[in-house]
Amino acid sequence: MNTINLGIQIVPKSKTADSYSLVDRAIAVIRQSGVNHTVTPFETVMEGPQDLLMEIARKAQEAVLEAGAEEVLVYYRMQIRKDDDVTMAEKTAKYA
Repeated sequence: MNTINLGIQIVPKSKTADSYSLVDRAIAVIRQSGVNHTVTPFETVMEGPQDLLMEIARKAQEAVLEAGAEEVLVYYRMQIRKDDDVTMAEKTAKYA
């Protein structure tokens, strides 16, 4: 399976819990997964096989709900190529 890029933005809704601490739970799940990723102010971008990234995304949203969110909005953006890998480096290496 080809490598893709998946951007995920998780927006938790809670009347009692701090939103940033809830987002931290989602980021912790992504970090613990071991996939290549970059955290930005608006989303976290992951790199890997699509099935694996979607499973990590599901676990991240579940972690936010388990941490106290009553609701979660999840936004995905993916770049997929038919016969080739997609990497973050190809888009950002010139800026490093």
